[in-house]
Amino acid sequence: MPRVCKFTGKRTSTGLTRTYRGQKISKGGFGLKPTGITKRTFKPNLQKVNAMIDGSPQKIRVSTKAIKSGLVVKPLKRKYGYTRQQKLLAASGG
Repeated sequence: MPRVCKFTGKRTSTGLTRTYRGQKISKGGFGLKPTGITKRTFKPNLQKVNAMIDGSPQKIRVSTKAIKSGLVVKPLKRKYGYTRQQKLLAASGG
């Protein structure tokens, strides 16, 4: 399963790490020189969450940003909450 958020589409991205040596010019040196430039990966903060998708609860991978912003609708923990919702829907005629 790839590291991709179901809602925001966040995925692993790449970048570079740089290590420098030398003393800053402002401190009396000849300047910082990059010595080691290597590739690295930035991984998104994904969580496995139970969410309601098309009316049924499913376990999906979601970024924490999606959870905080309210894109994820979690299912109710207890069954009697569902029956109450069904009664309200039936009473309203929906």
